[in-house]
Amino acid sequence: MAALLLGLFPSPGRAQGTGGATLTTVCIDAGHGGKDSGCISRDGKSVKEKDIALSIATKLAGKIQAGCPDVRTILTRSDDTFIELGERAAIANRNNAGLFLSVHVNSVDPKLNRNWKQASGFSVHVLGQYNSKNRDMYQANLDLCKRENSVILLEDDYSTKYQGYDPSDPESSILFSLMQNANLEQSLLFAGDVAEALSAGPVRKNRGISQNAFLVLWRTSMPAVLIECGFITNTDDFAAMSSAQGQEKIADCLYQAFTVFKTRYDGSVSAGQPAPVRAAGTEAAGSASQLSGTADPARGTWYGIQILAGSRQLSPADRAFKGHEPVVLPSGKIYKYILGPWDDAAQARSRMAEIRSDFPDAFLVEVKEGTARFIK
Repeated sequence: MAALLLGLFPSPGRAQGTGGATLTTVCIDAGHGGKDSGCISRDGKSVKEKDIALSIATKLAGKIQAGCPDVRTILTRSDDTFIELGERAAIANRNNAGLFLSVHVNSVDPKLNRNWKQASGFSVHVLGQYNSKNRDMYQANLDLCKRENSVILLEDDYSTKYQGYDPSDPESSILFSLMQNANLEQSLLFAGDVAEALSAGPVRKNRGISQNAFLVLWRTSMPAVLIECGFITNTDDFAAMSSAQGQEKIADCLYQAFTVFKTRYDGSVSAGQPAPVRAAGTEAAGSASQLSGTADPARGTWYGIQILAGSRQLSPADRAFKGHEPVVLPSGKIYKYILGPWDDAAQARSRMAEIRSDFPDAFLVEVKEGTARFIK
């Protein structure tokens, strides 16, 4: 399923400049909208998440337009309109965005947590299946995903559109373990930029970065993050997020994170002349990082562990590989980075735990005649 989905992703928007790839388009998503209010304040004034998110998103768009006039800024909504989750990603994809930001506000249900007033702080999320030995934290993240994803129940024929996903069924999150975010490394880097920048804002408690099964991030074809700016159920967070001054400051922080990301992105390897990565059918003799058996990646069938995938060919020295030297397997407009090759699945599977210490979302693949297929 992961390989199938990656094959559907278009190339993120970028232009080739003298220094390499250039970020040309950013898509900013104001969460919720229209009949979907999102979280609602408990102060009797009924301040809604959808309004806070739209204000912050609009302010951020204005700052990017003013500070980076070479970047085209797309808003998934500019007014109080209901936009389906799949359409939000589609807007970014159609406009060839190179970055996707989804702005949200968090909350705690008093019926489920008697300490709901104490929950506070911002958090940053990228696509993935959350995994933690801390069961309370796992449950909190699962509840967050269920709440944010439950908007699909307002859509017609949601079961067909989202391949049977049911936000009320915890087992539905398992499908995300099969989804390889084509830009996970860059998403995590940008999430770090956001977390660092927001620490200087009006909501300073940093709840960290996590990988979660957010449907709004599922079909984006570029680095993507979802930002929970604070808790509407917390008095201090709410005061900051509901004021014009606080929203301005949050937008300032997000703009600073964007400029850091853009600087790093624009300094990346040229999209027009990618540095040579070890390609299927070539040897890397003497490389200590070549985790291989005796299989020949040039022909026949072999097995490997896919660690990353993206629409841009990376340099062998790219820190995304963390010292490993993968086989690069072109697949349409996507480059898949696979450690191996091994002669059989058992050999590859025996290295899975080791590889997942560096790449938690790595998974086993069978490569046959140049095509990688996910296997259990």
